Amino acid sequence: MIIDLPRFLIEERKYWTELERTLNRVEGEPVVKLGIDEVRRFHYLYQRACADLVKIQTSAHDRAVSEYLESLVARAYSEIYATRRGQERFSVLRWVRESFPQAFRRRRQAFALALALTLFGGVFGGVALRLDPDAKAILMPFPHLKIDPKERVKMEEGQKELPGGNLKATFSAFLMTHNIRVALFTLSLGVTWGIGTAFLLFQNGVLLGAVVADYVGAGETAFLVGWLLPHGIIEIPAVLIAAQAGFVLAGAMLGRSQARPLVDRLRLVSHDLVTLIAGAALLLVWAGIIEAFFSQYHEPALPYPLKIAFGVVEGVILTIYLTAAGRRSELESAEAREPSAQAGS
Repeated sequence: MIIDLPRFLIEERKYWTELERTLNRVEGEPVVKLGIDEVRRFHYLYQRACADLVKIQTSAHDRAVSEYLESLVARAYSEIYATRRGQERFSVLRWVRESFPQAFRRRRQAFALALALTLFGGVFGGVALRLDPDAKAILMPFPHLKIDPKERVKMEEGQKELPGGNLKATFSAFLMTHNIRVALFTLSLGVTWGIGTAFLLFQNGVLLGAVVADYVGAGETAFLVGWLLPHGIIEIPAVLIAAQAGFVLAGAMLGRSQARPLVDRLRLVSHDLVTLIAGAALLLVWAGIIEAFFSQYHEPALPYPLKIAFGVVEGVILTIYLTAAGRRSELESAEAREPSAQAGS
């Protein structure tokens, strides 16, 4: 389908704006009740937006406009069909089961960028340490990482008395609040057009790569994996998701199209930003619990194969959750849009 895009935007934008105003009203005031005429008008605007989305996606189009329409249609679909099912306006369970993993997949390119930058930093840090062992003092800012790995392992495994529950709880709370603060900072650095977020990811990657090279080179791979994997398999993806949100924010700041003002571009991504950073915070709470109450126990208290297996199971569950959870509702939404779009065209 070939359309006259400038004319199409002029003719249709007023309907999109009207639909967005209605959605803002309904979402902002949970107790609001639409009259029968308003409901009919809302459904008409939803069908028209579906048809417009199909027209946009099947022709040479502006990606920013397509993303805006996708978000608008998804919001309208949620309001229409959630209301029909008698669901609450917001459900924590539905948010965990659907909204968070859907937002993650919707912004997967930003996550891929965050992962690539971290891996690049990791390779750089590992190679730098292997080439210049004296750089350890610079690459590793924490005192417990600067000592010889074999000495550290001997010290950790030789502890006869482990900290009590109160100290573990305090340490866990500290880890949660600190890591969530770092995640929020990573997101906020998106306002630097993503430069700050990218630098922070690279810096974290350098540290991680240097640690891996140091312990593997010293023959302490089992200790390293048993120590880092149980909490790191959750903590590292959580930080990457926070960075993912930072890059989404950066994309809105930069704007691939000047057709929409900055305020509108920020409004377009605001829902995904809140969802991603809240999801990252939830993951960091779990990582903080595991790091304090599980990761800090080493052999002979806890066998390394058990700790590694636990981390692998966590990683598999997290991967399945982020890649598959909420797929059914996405398919239902897509199926519902197709007949409406065909009717509108």
